Amino acid sequence: MGRPPAYTTAQFLDAATALFAGGGARAVTMAATAKAAGAPNGSIYHRFADRPELLAALWITTLRDFQDDFIALLGPAPSVDDAIAAAASVVHWCRRHPAGAHVLDAGKQAFSPADWSPSATADLARAENELKAAIKHATATLPSSVGCTAEDVVLALVEVPRAVVHRYLSGGRTPPPKAADLVARSARKLLRP
Repeated sequence: MGRPPAYTTAQFLDAATALFAGGGARAVTMAATAKAAGAPNGSIYHRFADRPELLAALWITTLRDFQDDFIALLGPAPSVDDAIAAAASVVHWCRRHPAGAHVLDAGKQAFSPADWSPSATADLARAENELKAAIKHATATLPSSVGCTAEDVVLALVEVPRAVVHRYLSGGRTPPPKAADLVARSARKLLRP
C-alpha cells in the first residue's frame, strides 16, 4: 500500500488563492503555488498536470464553494426572505473568504478558460448552469408572488451584491458587516415594491 500524499489538492488551491489575491493570475504559477504550499516543486504535478488545470480548478472550486451557500439559501421555492438571505450571503461569503472573494471578483476570464481542458470546461458549464437555474427559478417565482419584476430579482440577487462587494474589493478591502446590511436593505426594497 502506498503512503498517503503529503500535500492535498486543497492545500495547493489555498496557496493559489492567496497568490491570486496578492498578485492576480500572473502570480499563480506551478512553482510559486508549490512554494506557497510549502511543497517541493514536483509535488504539485501529482495534483495538476499544468498551469491551465490549476487555474481551472482554482476558478471552479471557488465558484462552487460560493454558489453552494447561495443556492442553498434560495432553496427550491424561494420566498422574499430567502432571496434577501441569499443576496446578503454574497457579502458574508466574501468576508469569510477574502482571498476567494478576489478570485470571484476577477471573473473567469482572468483564469484563461480558453486554455482549459474539455473536462474542466464541462465542469464549469455544469456549475454555471446550476447557478443560472437557481436565479432563473427565482425570477420565475418571486415576481408572481410579491409583485416585483424579474429585473428586480436579478438586481437584488446578482447586481447589487456584486456592486457592493466589488466596491470594497477593488480598493483592497474586505467588505465590512454593514455591506451585508446594505445589500439586504436594497434587496428588500427591490423585492417588496
